[in-house]
Amino acid sequence: MKVILIEDVKSLGKKGEIVNVSDGYARNMLFPKKLGVEANAKNINDLKLQKAHEDKVAQEVLAEAKALAEEISKKEVTVSIKVGEGGKTFGSVSSKEIAEAAKSQIGLELDKKKIQLPSPIKTLGVTMVPIKLHPKVTAELKVKVKEA
Repeated sequence: MKVILIEDVKSLGKKGEIVNVSDGYARNMLFPKKLGVEANAKNINDLKLQKAHEDKVAQEVLAEAKALAEEISKKEVTVSIKVGEGGKTFGSVSSKEIAEAAKSQIGLELDKKKIQLPSPIKTLGVTMVPIKLHPKVTAELKVKVKEA
């Protein structure tokens, strides 16, 4: 019997796949647990429409991420840090501080987990910080670190 999977089923397939299973497995396992539906013409058409809708939504999300990346690349954030004698810095600038500065200075809500700092910034000057907005889109935010 051909079945369309509604959820991922271990050792059988992923959500949205059409798989061939025995009648008993479908009736006793997949249908009662709402893991799959019978692959008839109506259900296959519904699956195609659902996939088309998901593709459209994914394209819209990607376009929004690209637009936001374009906007972020034109902006600059200033963060201050304590500096001692001889230009030695005390502490560092973390992704949390960058996210807070972006919110207060340019009005952008950035998730600190999406800011990809290889290590905290410990020097004065301008640093380009990558921000992962989407799996395919990464923006560059200019962070200016100045003396407090």
